[in-house]
Amino acid sequence: MNRFVSSSWFTPALLRRAGVLAGVSFLLALLLVTYVFGFSNHFFGRLLSAFFVIFWLLAVTFLGIVPFVNWAATRWFGKEWSATPAESVRRARPVSATVAVNNRKPTRPVPRQNTPKHP
Repeated sequence: MNRFVSSSWFTPALLRRAGVLAGVSFLLALLLVTYVFGFSNHFFGRLLSAFFVIFWLLAVTFLGIVPFVNWAATRWFGKEWSATPAESVRRARPVSATVAVNNRKPTRPVPRQNTPKHP
């Protein structure tokens, strides 16, 4: 018998990410609604709608767009491109510049000698 085995979309890692996003969304919605409207009429309705809007935006961004960009970059540019970070190029300072800076004597203010006197 050949059974179709479906892989679950709701893996523990995905549920954990969604839970974190829901918590952050609720906190942001609570802060936003409290700051803008206070505890006035329709507080819970405003809180619920703000929660769903913020949750939807965060979920689409972090569960959809960011994984797609990572997948596309790996798929289109290769694993080497996404696995190794770019190394920064460091330029060595010329020896004369470091010696000149270290051999300087500290300057001291010297008063001017022949300053003209104004009447």
